Amino acid sequence: MNFPFYIAKRYVRSKSSQNAVNIINFITFLVIVIGSAALFIVLSAFSGLKTFSLSFSNLFDPDLKATAQTGKFFSLGPEEEQKLLEIAGVASYSEELEEQVYLTHRQKSCVAYIKGVDEAYRTATRVDSAIYWGNWAIEDQQAVAGLGIASLLGLTINDYREPLKILAPKPGKGSLSQQGFGGKPYNEMPVVISGVYALEENLDKKYVFTELALAQVMLEKDNTQISGINFALEPQADRTEVRNQITALLGDKVVLRNRRQLNNALYRMLNTENLATYLIFTLVLIIALFNVVGAIIMMILDKQQNSKTLYNLGATIRELRRIYFVQGILVTSFGGLIGLFLASILIWSQLSFGWLKITPSLAYPVEYKLMNLLVVLATIVVLGMIASKIASSRVTKKLLS
Repeated sequence: MNFPFYIAKRYVRSKSSQNAVNIINFITFLVIVIGSAALFIVLSAFSGLKTFSLSFSNLFDPDLKATAQTGKFFSLGPEEEQKLLEIAGVASYSEELEEQVYLTHRQKSCVAYIKGVDEAYRTATRVDSAIYWGNWAIEDQQAVAGLGIASLLGLTINDYREPLKILAPKPGKGSLSQQGFGGKPYNEMPVVISGVYALEENLDKKYVFTELALAQVMLEKDNTQISGINFALEPQADRTEVRNQITALLGDKVVLRNRRQLNNALYRMLNTENLATYLIFTLVLIIALFNVVGAIIMMILDKQQNSKTLYNLGATIRELRRIYFVQGILVTSFGGLIGLFLASILIWSQLSFGWLKITPSLAYPVEYKLMNLLVVLATIVVLGMIASKIASSRVTKKLLS
């Protein structure tokens, strides 16, 4: 058996004759357990929060989206529509027309966006699964509004007596004076709210969904003019190849973005927060592991006579240092494993029972990931090695003389 490892293992299991050293060793071990458990719990909570936040974009955004390269709108002809269906890997696609409008209802008003979509929109995205009230019906001058808009304007579903009025500016009509005092610089269209969706606060205040043809009439666009195309891809599709084929067909009039690119700011924010939290807790662990340095130094002083005996029997300074180095690694590794075990039980209980809740009906999202476990374990081991190396270097000839 390796000589330093054998002695280090005995030192870990044995108690000191001095109670102060035993108390310091216990506190050091407890700090490692709590620190590793806290780091793993926080990383698991952030992983769950990230998945929870991105679940809204998974419902609302398609696998790929084409938008105009310049300006707001572009044209899509019948031949291009047919060729898009023939691209291998495209399960379906949906055309949309989006523009900012003015909404008014019962002397209340707000600015939002009208999004005209076709029948395939529900297959290209899963936004219809986010319906909070009513149902998804956008034909026959019906519309679906966000929960934020509905709350702000006091909208109710199937209110045919007092429908929501959508006002859209007329494009390219000049100034008010050129139209005369009796002319209106906008198009007005009443719509009946058939359903209300609830996704995320900002999205709930942003959109009113209508039929694509209705939006084209309101915005005075022909039936080939749109602002975007939403693509749903088959699970086994080669996404790079699909992008290349779409780009080759539509040319440089569109820009293609995947779901991550559409929510680039959200992804960067979540990743930055996750990294910042990890660094903060790692800094706390670094401070806590100074206890390891102190505990090992106390052990070196407590076992000074034993070290002298081993040295006189032929052990080298390097071997004596390795004893305390290995002891520190054993303590930090064992403490880290126990901390991860306890944290895993807490995460499992939250996943199973949801005892910690954001709202009475929504449990705080957590996610058990092997990567987080490995990151915490690696952090504890590396910091433990550094602390043990610093402490074991105190074993010198002067100490043993």
